[in-house]
Amino acid sequence: MLMQNIKILDKRDALMYNPLTLAYLGDGVYELLVRERLVSNENKSNGKLHAQAKQYVCADGQNVGLHKIIEILTDEETAVFKRGRNADCGKHANIVAYKKATGLEALFGYLYLIGNVERIEELFDVIYNHTT
Repeated sequence: MLMQNIKILDKRDALMYNPLTLAYLGDGVYELLVRERLVSNENKSNGKLHAQAKQYVCADGQNVGLHKIIEILTDEETAVFKRGRNADCGKHANIVAYKKATGLEALFGYLYLIGNVERIEELFDVIYNHTT
């Protein structure tokens, strides 16, 4: 994962970010992880890769992943997740699933901003290895 162009923040500064901003960044981080994992496992057409990726990056797929890691989150990570989950993110068909997915994305965005790539990869490994 490329981090060379982002300024690593201390935790206090990263926590000052709007949770939806964290989720915006985390969405990209999460999707990149999914795409990297799919491409590294097999050379498939982009249509097949896209179909597989959708299973992970949609709100329902992120909720499946969330339930794999929720018990191993630290108190700090849980707090970031809850801030993202509780953010006003508009109206969606399944608002509960969407809010939880936003919380997961906020967590990944926060971890990215503080430069904790090791923890991102650890959590994503649990999500991916227990979902496939």
